[in-house]
Amino acid sequence: MSTGHLFIVSAPSGTGKSTLIRRLFEKGMGDAGDLVHSVSHTTRKPRRGERDGRDYYFVDRTTFEAMIKAQEFLEWAEVFGDYKGTSLREVDLRLDTGIDVILDIDVQGALQVLATRPTATFIFILPPNRTEMERRLRTRRLDEPEQVARRLALSRSEIERYGSYDYAIINDDLERASEALATIILDKRYRRERLEPQIQSILESFGSPGDDSSND
Repeated sequence: MSTGHLFIVSAPSGTGKSTLIRRLFEKGMGDAGDLVHSVSHTTRKPRRGERDGRDYYFVDRTTFEAMIKAQEFLEWAEVFGDYKGTSLREVDLRLDTGIDVILDIDVQGALQVLATRPTATFIFILPPNRTEMERRLRTRRLDEPEQVARRLALSRSEIERYGSYDYAIINDDLERASEALATIILDKRYRRERLEPQIQSILESFGSPGDDSSND
């Protein structure tokens, strides 16, 4: 059995990466259990409509810092005063059983993963422009005005790191961007080396070379 593949998706806040990932599952790419979205830990308070264990594991700072000390994170970062990180155990348990894992993490976290998991696939989502990104941030009404301003100020430095990623998707059209993300995942899944175990099994079903038991 081949191991699962790790997909890293990053983007500035308001770019729509969470929506794109959600659409993958709505289209059925994760329904069979062969693609999972790893749930991150965070110390920030839940936003409207968020649920513990579905959107994030909401923990206090003491718990998070104990996990850091125990080296339980694949990646972690402190952004805007709150911690956010990905459980190493949660990711590796799935990869080891052949399940693909997709992570929705910021640039800081992605660069940490790049240092330890260089064979992962790194995908960067960009907004069409600053004006549209600001509109999306304000429309979703999840942040106070000063938080929106801080996210916009951080966005340029995040976008400047796009060169560390394998793929870039400009989310100017939701349907097209969603198809692009799905195509990248399917491309990795159908690489010859990924299918090598199944191909060898098919070959074995035909018997040894020169062994032709069929009738003329």
